[in-house]
Amino acid sequence: MPLTKLQIAPGINKQDTEYGAEGKWVDGDNVRFRYGLPEKIGGWKKLTSDALIGATRALMTWASLNGTKYSMIGTNKKLYVYSDILADKYYDATPTRGAGSITQFGTTSGSATVTVTDGSHAARIGDFVTISSVSGTIGGLTQANLQNEFEILTVPSANTFTITAPADASSTTTGATATATYDIVSGPATTTYGYGWGVGAWNDTDWGDSRQDISVSPVSLDSGKWSLDNWGEDGLACKFNGGFYLWDTSSGLSGNLAAVQSNAPTASRIMLVSGDDRHVILFGTETTIATSASQDDMFIRWSDQEATNTWTPTAINTAGSQRLTRGSKIMAAIRSRGVVLVFTDTSLYQMQFIGPPFTFGFKHIASNCGAVGMNSAVDIGGRVFWMGKESFFMFDGAVNKLPCTVQDHVFDSIEPSAQEDVFCSSLSDFGEVMWFYPSGTSTQMDKQVTFNYLESVWHVGTLARSAWTDRTVYDYPHATEFSATDTTTAIPTAYGVTAGRTFVYQQEYGKNDDGSAITAYVESGDMDIADGDQFMSMSRFIPDFKNQSGNVDVTIKTRPYPSGTQTSHGSYAISTSTTKQDTRIRGRQLAVRVASDAVDEDWRYGTIRLELRPDGTRGA
Repeated sequence: MPLTKLQIAPGINKQDTEYGAEGKWVDGDNVRFRYGLPEKIGGWKKLTSDALIGATRALMTWASLNGTKYSMIGTNKKLYVYSDILADKYYDATPTRGAGSITQFGTTSGSATVTVTDGSHAARIGDFVTISSVSGTIGGLTQANLQNEFEILTVPSANTFTITAPADASSTTTGATATATYDIVSGPATTTYGYGWGVGAWNDTDWGDSRQDISVSPVSLDSGKWSLDNWGEDGLACKFNGGFYLWDTSSGLSGNLAAVQSNAPTASRIMLVSGDDRHVILFGTETTIATSASQDDMFIRWSDQEATNTWTPTAINTAGSQRLTRGSKIMAAIRSRGVVLVFTDTSLYQMQFIGPPFTFGFKHIASNCGAVGMNSAVDIGGRVFWMGKESFFMFDGAVNKLPCTVQDHVFDSIEPSAQEDVFCSSLSDFGEVMWFYPSGTSTQMDKQVTFNYLESVWHVGTLARSAWTDRTVYDYPHATEFSATDTTTAIPTAYGVTAGRTFVYQQEYGKNDDGSAITAYVESGDMDIADGDQFMSMSRFIPDFKNQSGNVDVTIKTRPYPSGTQTSHGSYAISTSTTKQDTRIRGRQLAVRVASDAVDEDWRYGTIRLELRPDGTRGA
């Protein structure tokens, strides 16, 4: 019998039924499409074995003037700096918000919980405090026990909070004094929407006390996020709805604090540095500098040119401000082709440097194309891609909605309450734009959707990354994965740290998942002969793979009707020496699944030729 070559179009198509998607791939995981053919994606390896505290929401890599490579990683609780040249480790560079005076500690015999009294602590659950200069022992706890960094466990009152000491107290007593240095206020790991009962974390305040966050927003409790950018060789960071900070490379990595910028707004949604004109721009910021109560989600303010701490406009500087009108809040901003594109929740604006006296000019580009979150857009060579509420978009001089063969699969399953945490990045080596998003009831990134802009095809997967940066100064892309239940001892050494850890990975590194196997597969829609008028019998198939290492498992699936039960035949282990695989398979509709699930396996699909013949209508 003549052989039939199985012709399958590139990309994943989930908009059609499995029978309607004949000649297309309908499902896959950990595969990409290159030159029209599916292949297993590259592996990943931990950058170091160290765990970071919290959920990463920002990641930036850059190099100093002397060539030292750096990475800045922002979580909902900490801000880290990493260098592979300088000790190959993470440093806690979290800004502090001030110091306080501890007037006493309170201990309970047999318990590690310590009540700390500071009349002006202004702390929240989950914040971090570093205690120093303890005046003596208390309840059997020594100075060494208390002179450490702690995560704040509870906040019983405006004057007290509790921590977990590294040892149990031997008596119930109060006493001793100390100095407290507080990190900036942390944020939750997830975004929560809603009013009143059930909003936010349970037991965040005492019964009868007002919700601390409810005065900020009764509708949305935003997760802790960062905007990161480089200022020459230095790093800039803006806490979402918080302050603006600078990390100076010349001070080295030994310090654990970022320098707070003076004379700058204290509450902004997003920050970036403009292009060649070098202005620091804050989006969704204060109409009155240093008055957080004046924060306006649609207000933009920029610094004087080549300055980070000159924000008040005068006749002799280029600082200024502008309020946008279309939308309710600025969601994202990104540099592209000499302009800054600003996304609100409904519209797209262009912000362009025009020089004095106005400095920047603004132009409304399009409506009904807002971005879902601050990290949901990416620029690639002057083309900008982003995720909207129900569609994907591209801007290349005009706004275009991207035709998407997995649109329902993504937007019907995305978790609305965590949509603002969606993270978009590029993988330029393969011409890909990736969006990592939370699906189902997950509040953390657990799915991925990718658009190959070179071949205009889509694929989906379960690669869970909370942040990603393309290959730039480092040899591999860097990405982060967060586990809400992980309790690994983390950097820095702190006590009472609650669950939730991040690990940083080098992506497209080798073939494995940090030494373990990667399960990768791609599955076709159903095919038939003579429009399904007859059953078919398959006696063998001839596989064709490129760059194969180890075995590739091929499974043939059949069913009698589109709604009928699917039967799997195989899997057949195809090695590099396999010339053909004999089978005895009968069915009206036939699909193929190609998979691998062992260490060091790799493959790129070429084609499969099937020996088919009509087999009558028995069973029809």
